Amino acid sequence: MYDDETDVSLLDTTLRDGEQAPGISLTPDEKADIARALDRARVDVIEAGSACTGEGERRTIKQVTDLDLDATITSFARGVQNDIDLALDCDVDGVTIVVPGSDRHIETKVNTTREEVIADTAELVEYARDHGLWTEVIGEDGSRADLEFLEELMATAFDAGATRVCYADTVGHAGPERSYEIVSTLAEYGPVSAHTHDDLGMGLTNALASVAAGADLVHGTVNGLGERAGNVAIEEVAIALDHSYGIETVDTTQLYSLGQAVAQATGVQLPPNKAVTGENAFTHESGIHTDGTLKDDRMYEPYPPEKVGRERRIVLGKHTGRAGARAALEEHGVEVDDEELTRVVKRIKEIGDRGKRVTDADLLAIAEDVKGTDRERRVEVLDLTAASGGGIPTASVRLRVDDEERVASGTGSGPVDAAVTAVREAIGQVANVSLDSYEVDAITGGTDAVVTVEVEMSRGDHSVTVAKSDTDITSASVSAMVDAMDRLLTVPGEEPEVLADD
Repeated sequence: MYDDETDVSLLDTTLRDGEQAPGISLTPDEKADIARALDRARVDVIEAGSACTGEGERRTIKQVTDLDLDATITSFARGVQNDIDLALDCDVDGVTIVVPGSDRHIETKVNTTREEVIADTAELVEYARDHGLWTEVIGEDGSRADLEFLEELMATAFDAGATRVCYADTVGHAGPERSYEIVSTLAEYGPVSAHTHDDLGMGLTNALASVAAGADLVHGTVNGLGERAGNVAIEEVAIALDHSYGIETVDTTQLYSLGQAVAQATGVQLPPNKAVTGENAFTHESGIHTDGTLKDDRMYEPYPPEKVGRERRIVLGKHTGRAGARAALEEHGVEVDDEELTRVVKRIKEIGDRGKRVTDADLLAIAEDVKGTDRERRVEVLDLTAASGGGIPTASVRLRVDDEERVASGTGSGPVDAAVTAVREAIGQVANVSLDSYEVDAITGGTDAVVTVEVEMSRGDHSVTVAKSDTDITSASVSAMVDAMDRLLTVPGEEPEVLADD
């Protein structure tokens, strides 16, 4: 079982096994960027791809090896010598050699015998080790293999010089008891890795059972990408081992940015309730939970969000209580008395009961109305024109900025991008506002669908969310962004900056 001397590392296979998920195809630059992010998180081993896939994949693997990262860079190899030669051409540090482990794979997939698999594995390991490669042998479909045969196969691999062997629950078939049984048996011969899939929702459970049985390296992918239901998510393995067992594997503060980078590159967005990196993992709306969290930040969280590079968020809706509303207002420098707070909370709940999320802009507008104060806008859209088609998308805007009208134009990759460029040009460089998130939801059907655009923007230490609905996505986007900029350009207690026309 786990003890103070337990040492576990991670092998990330996002660039190989993760990319095998349907619809995912990463460019060489995207793979290089992900590899850098993995290295920043101090992941020990990065499987950069499968050199046998083709010339393009080999160029990509070589691009990763040329980065001179601290991590060990490996290539996946089938049980043939040519795959090892191709991996050597990519200057990798090591190979993961997959050989059939179960009779189903031996007899049906490869059409060979147990004896031939053992003999071939010994030759391949010796060849790889003779060429100075870190060498891991995976017994594919190991969770459904005959354990006596798997034990003989892996013992042979170690005798031939393998660096380590790997227990593979290739189709997510096993339960934790089976994983523990196999890994504890193989660990008698040398270092063992665990490669688990989530088809039964037990990828993490099996990984932890494997570590308890003696595995000191766990394979996984960022965000749990992979074939079918995916591989075990490395961020979940890392935080589970760290929080529950005191075992450090990576720099956990990099996990959120790593997950976001992979989600952006692959186009596979995270479910909001995803552990560690999902949007709701450190977000509170319930009055009871918010009040408790504000009194003691460990009240309703197992570990602080900063541990995985995140921040706590309090959102507003029908479950919001007085503590949450007051805290949200204080974040924007707005003070209310008890009677005003009661009215603010009532208005928030009314909006939430209609199924609408209460954004920062909604909250501030409610507070202004309740307090009877008028906010003077600094930036307002007077006119917007956008065009796209056969040429370069262009847009022009006419804004009122403080007491003057400004007109500007811009180009971009699409009409929304062009319009935002024009807005920034009109406001000037002093408005160094960054767009942190941009989401579009169609809320009606048909060709005249109304869309809601929600943006989160920040300036320095201040951030704000705004949502706008329109039948025109460009108009909704510009309106939301301009409203957010307007809010951010006037911070309570600070002297407003002059918006010079640059």
